[in-house]
Amino acid sequence: MSLINKVLHAGESRILRDLGEIAEAVNVLEPEMEALDDAALRAKTVEFRRRLTDGETLDDLEIEAFAVVREAAKRVLGQRHFDVQVIGAAALHAGMIAEMKTGEGKTLVSTMPAYLNALGGEGVHMVTVNDYLASRDAAWMGGIYRFLGLKVGLIQGAMTPEERRPAYAADITYATNNEFGFDYLRDNMAMRIEDLVQRGHHYAIVDEVDSILVDEARTPLIISGVVADTAKWYREFAKIVRRLTKDVHYTVDEGKRQVLTTEEGVARVEQILGIENMFDYTSVDFVHHLDAALRAKELYLRDVAYLVDHGEVKIVDEFTGRMLEGRRYSEGLHQAIEAKEGVRIKEENQTLATITLQNYFRMYEKLAGMTGTAKTEAAEFAQIYNLEVAEIPTNQPVIRIDQPDLVYKSEEAKFNAVVADIVERYEKGQPVLLGTVSIEKSERLSAALKKRGIPHEVLNAKQHAREAAIIAQAGRKGAITVATNMAGRGVDIMLGGNPEGLAKAAVAKAGYEPGSDEYEAALEAMEADFRKRTEVERQEILEVGGLYVVGTERHESRRIDNQLRGRSGRQGDPGESRFFLSLGDDLMRRFASDRVEAIMDRLRIPDDVPIEAKMVSKAIEKAQGQVEAQNFEIRKNVLKYDEVMNRQREVIYEWRNNLLRQESSETLVRDWIEEIIESTVESVLGEASPRDWDWEELRQQLGVFYTTGLGPDSLEDGHGIDVADVVDAAVEEAQALYDEREKELGSETLRKIEKTVVLAVIDTKWREHLAEMDYLRAGIGLRAMGQRDPLVEYQREGYDMFAEMVDSVKRDTARYLFHVQVAQEAEKARQEQRVHQQEAAAAGGRSTRQAISTKVGRNEPCPCGSGKKYKHCHGKRV
Repeated sequence: MSLINKVLHAGESRILRDLGEIAEAVNVLEPEMEALDDAALRAKTVEFRRRLTDGETLDDLEIEAFAVVREAAKRVLGQRHFDVQVIGAAALHAGMIAEMKTGEGKTLVSTMPAYLNALGGEGVHMVTVNDYLASRDAAWMGGIYRFLGLKVGLIQGAMTPEERRPAYAADITYATNNEFGFDYLRDNMAMRIEDLVQRGHHYAIVDEVDSILVDEARTPLIISGVVADTAKWYREFAKIVRRLTKDVHYTVDEGKRQVLTTEEGVARVEQILGIENMFDYTSVDFVHHLDAALRAKELYLRDVAYLVDHGEVKIVDEFTGRMLEGRRYSEGLHQAIEAKEGVRIKEENQTLATITLQNYFRMYEKLAGMTGTAKTEAAEFAQIYNLEVAEIPTNQPVIRIDQPDLVYKSEEAKFNAVVADIVERYEKGQPVLLGTVSIEKSERLSAALKKRGIPHEVLNAKQHAREAAIIAQAGRKGAITVATNMAGRGVDIMLGGNPEGLAKAAVAKAGYEPGSDEYEAALEAMEADFRKRTEVERQEILEVGGLYVVGTERHESRRIDNQLRGRSGRQGDPGESRFFLSLGDDLMRRFASDRVEAIMDRLRIPDDVPIEAKMVSKAIEKAQGQVEAQNFEIRKNVLKYDEVMNRQREVIYEWRNNLLRQESSETLVRDWIEEIIESTVESVLGEASPRDWDWEELRQQLGVFYTTGLGPDSLEDGHGIDVADVVDAAVEEAQALYDEREKELGSETLRKIEKTVVLAVIDTKWREHLAEMDYLRAGIGLRAMGQRDPLVEYQREGYDMFAEMVDSVKRDTARYLFHVQVAQEAEKARQEQRVHQQEAAAAGGRSTRQAISTKVGRNEPCPCGSGKKYKHCHGKRV
């Protein structure tokens, strides 16, 4: 072992030693907690909260709180936290990532730190990868929290804000990462404090932390709105790219995920479109449409990157194989895929609010996570999230046998070998889990198994609803389960089957009504029966070697491969894993196939004979390392660019929050008026000498806000004054006029108007700014051709654009608020006009029930007094 490894491992041992001491202290308190009755155990929560109020810290309460939760779990669930689970819980409370192998009971581990951190009353967020796991864990572990007097909330995709608010107000809230992130964005689009649902970001425990904070970190969360119809051009370019030839009209770089058009390609497209130059400013969109159509054609394949389901293109998560409901590719790519597939094209969207998962989770005061595979990404967790990874030892030693990879020359030979191996295992009664990288491959394997008459279950994005039930029974005798790589994550595969799941399925089939006494009695009896049966089956499976995991392709991340292997050999059970590879696999083709193929040709190895060689395994690991490093760079790059937006987002959202939460917006508005007036005076008068000041220009500029009487006559005859004196006089005049507005309208009315106007102006300007930043981001890479750093350019220009936007927000707010009286007078005049019309109608003997419009005509002057037509002013916002 190298010196650096010894140093690192020494540090790791010290951390585990400290965490182990906490577990030992919890063990000492166990008899004391066992002696308490239910009421006394529940009363501990009240006691802990009182002690926190009296000045003790969460660390002071940690050991006692953990002991209380362990005892509550024994009474409620019949499960006792193992010592290694207490160690994991201590790591989570310390704000670390607990790496715990599959089957080690991570869900139970999280109850200890969640309970402890919820005692302060600021709320704990339990983050899961899907709605099913959120609802399962909230119901399952919620029993412990409720027993101890805490409230548990659950957020599901279809919930309304009214349903979400009490869930966030609970002590512990379960939801997916997307629900937490989108609720944060929606809160920052709310117009009233009553519409807010979240109450802060105190402490979060992220389950499957590598999936959420690494795999999904490249995709920002975006709330968007529809912009103009461009469907025609997407359809047109989908037809055009079918007439283009690869390597003649364009080239494809799979490694960099790029498609580049050649000069011949550009000429061919111009010929088809009948235009002279597609790069002309008037045809700029053509370049975008061509790029999107080519990427859709070559890089995004059906049943691999997406599915077509009921006439809709749905993205498939490359890491889990699940359909990502409601997600769309940005920058026109999704529309290009829809055009390629001939389905209805949805409109392009404009970004209304956005944040990356990286920046969302970095808002939490304390963050922790748990997963079976985090060590390979330890550097990323430390660098981006400041999270340390603690490898928690297993409760029982892992005795799974990981067989060396088998490499075949062709994909067909590989699949034949996989099917032959499965048939042999099936005949022995050994359960098998087959991991594939795409839906297409899983269906191909399924078809091959059907041909051989092997009964099996297919688990992929097309069968999402049955996912948990299928995976829970994948350990039954002779069960063959084909799954896209990590489908069913978070659900244990128990050898012999899951008796609870089997009993629930049997009771449902028998027709008992859930919740009834008959249902509960039947469930208890059937569960006891299935427990005996599954134990017998488990012993038979142990004799044939436990669960056999087969990988049909290496994933570009070692973590995903390790996760697949880790489904076997839980809690000290025997197990086996093996990967079958071919030279046609994506990873092999991109990084290692040429050398290996040359060796196989030289040795004249037949297609159906595999090779096992360290050179191949090393080449694969090296390739995976390269891709992981490349993906880390992409994620870091996303974060660097989002950091620019993040600082701007914080300013805007702080403004909004202060406005919504404060009773009065007067201070903010008066500060803005002062800033705008000061900058207006300084920009007009500048460095010129007093005798050269352009007073007429100054009156015109200030007249945008209010009619000013400012001039040399009003300032001590204009002698001995400087710009500061003019600024003081102008600000004093503006504030006095604003005082008059307040007297005329009433303080309460003006405060309401202020809040509405400021929020509306901020939201409109922020939306425009996001669109402009999107455009800037899209073309900033070209700056590198001019020997300039694109990131530095993006930061500089982004800052300038933001400064302009902030100034624009303040100016528009001041202008609207100074004209608010005119709007009221206009409304009053309209009301008087309506009264006259009604009186005239009555006098003429006609019915007064005729329709009288209170709507402002599009071409009428805007009632705000700006002088613009209504359609060009406030009518545009409506």
